[in-house]
Amino acid sequence: MLGQVFQALIPVTTLIVLGYLIVRFRWLRAEGMQDVSNIAFLVLAPALLFRSMASVHLTKIDFTPVAIYFCAIWIVFAIVMIKHGFNKRAAVLALSTTFSNTLMIGVPLVSMTYGEDGLVTLFALMSVHSLIMLTMVTSLVEFADAREASAGLATASWSSRLLKQGGTLLRATRGTLLHPVPLPILLGLLFSATGFLLPPVLDKTLLLIGNAFPPIALMLVGATLAMSRNLAHIKTGLALALTKNCIHPLVMFALGILVGLKGVGFKVMILSAALPIGANVYLYATRYKVAEQEVTASIAASTVLALFTLTGVMLGLSYLG
Repeated sequence: MLGQVFQALIPVTTLIVLGYLIVRFRWLRAEGMQDVSNIAFLVLAPALLFRSMASVHLTKIDFTPVAIYFCAIWIVFAIVMIKHGFNKRAAVLALSTTFSNTLMIGVPLVSMTYGEDGLVTLFALMSVHSLIMLTMVTSLVEFADAREASAGLATASWSSRLLKQGGTLLRATRGTLLHPVPLPILLGLLFSATGFLLPPVLDKTLLLIGNAFPPIALMLVGATLAMSRNLAHIKTGLALALTKNCIHPLVMFALGILVGLKGVGFKVMILSAALPIGANVYLYATRYKVAEQEVTASIAASTVLALFTLTGVMLGLSYLG
């Protein structure tokens, strides 16, 4: 069991360490970080998300365990948002406690543990994971951003407040729809609905571009850690990591037992909830320039802690019917 966890986590940890060393050896300087982040966020991630969604057939998937999974997500997400307030920082922190690294860690771990049956359930989750979570958080962040830009309405007339609130909603909606994460997801789903297949040349091109996203994103996490000089964020990062690795799977387990879930699908959802934080959260933090240090620390801490927490979860799942 421990060997399976190590096989899944060591490549992820290695990429974070590599990013750290790249900065320490001065191969990447602070002024170049934003450029690399833009490439990952504006080019690599959209290619990966569009190609993933373009082949999804939602009508053929059993989403019962997935629906319970998202109920667990929303409970944890709401608790974190309430704790930190309705603002951009709270939305990004809440995302870090609920967004799992299903691609780089989840796929190999579920494949080795539960085989094809487990992967079917995991792929069902992955088909809507980014669509629901990233679109929801983008909407929250854009609305909070637009609301902050429209501050000072208290002294205005009711008509002025109404117009400005309408403008806030329009800006938030536009920011959500034109965002480089939800947009390729929605376009991919629309393409999938046509029943067409991507031309082989385009499919291979998108595959090559998209495959570059996970390692680049993880190395950026390590690079940010190397550039950080403020250790005050470590405590927050550790709290976020513990929430993601421990509280999230516990909530999923409790909800599943409450509604009578059983079998491989239930186990896969618990395991997915116990996965460490995905690197996409880091890109959100850098994109909106909020909670960057806390998120970076939480991803690193979550990945290291997963060596122990994932092993414990998998051992517990072996006794679950």
